Amino acid sequence: MLKKNSYKILVTGGEGRFGKILKTIKTKHKLLFPKKEFFNILKVSQMRKYITAHKPNIIIHLAALSRPMKAHDENIIKSIDANIIGTANITKICKKYNIKLIYFSTGYVYPKKNGSYKEDDSVNPINNYALSKMGGECSVQMYNNSLILRASMTEKPFVHKEAFADVYTNFIYHKKAAQILMKILEYKGIINLGGKRQTIYNFVKSNKKIKKIYAKKKKLDIPLNSTMNVDKLNNILSHD
Repeated sequence: MLKKNSYKILVTGGEGRFGKILKTIKTKHKLLFPKKEFFNILKVSQMRKYITAHKPNIIIHLAALSRPMKAHDENIIKSIDANIIGTANITKICKKYNIKLIYFSTGYVYPKKNGSYKEDDSVNPINNYALSKMGGECSVQMYNNSLILRASMTEKPFVHKEAFADVYTNFIYHKKAAQILMKILEYKGIINLGGKRQTIYNFVKSNKKIKKIYAKKKKLDIPLNSTMNVDKLNNILSHD
């Protein structure tokens, strides 16, 4: 386990939604946000050049293809490159230079039935996006000096005009997730990163303009309970 007062941390995907929030967080650590033209996860020699020049202690791997979900069905090559091959490249780089790797995965790797999934429960990705993130996890789990965060987080303000009142999640906003991240940098293994179990509508209902809708009425094929058990995270934070 790393035991320094401060770290030099390289963040991939700094121009993404969560990466932009991470740039605003006050921290004692030095964060590097290389642009894709200088640190492309599909160009190993370029990554090696940057790593040897800047010598980070930790890599937080955010670079990924996420939304829209249909992109992972319509262009599986792009999905595989970004989320599986790119993550494998990052893992190999971390192994070569003995760098701690923190990988952001998703709670969607769990089955879509009963909810309250623990970190050691079986996985069964619910769509191609989740499969691509699980593919990334496979390489990261082979590397002992790593932390996988199966995250359930979203933007603030909520990006949709409607929210399901019968779909349960562990959503937290990006800013809170970023604050938590800075507290768990030294941990390894897998941690579910999310908030309390509640419907999406309850999570966002403080915004009076968001309309309440029901997945069952619309007969949508989406998981009604994709919640994770976050006891492990809460136990860590309670001792922080």
